[in-house]
Amino acid sequence: MTRHPDSQKLIFSYLFAFITTVLVVLWTLRGLSFLAFIPGYVIWILLILSIGTGVLSSVSR
Repeated sequence: MTRHPDSQKLIFSYLFAFITTVLVVLWTLRGLSFLAFIPGYVIWILLILSIGTGVLSSVSR
């Protein structure tokens, strides 16, 4: 019998993956000067959100 992961942990895991993917794409495009108009604090907010959701994903039951 297989055990399904908790829905809360699954939501945090998907949210972590989504935010991290957006962060990497924006950071790369900003570094290549395609999205140079994006302020640095947007990158920092995404980084903090990514770390926060990663922590919540790992500690949720």
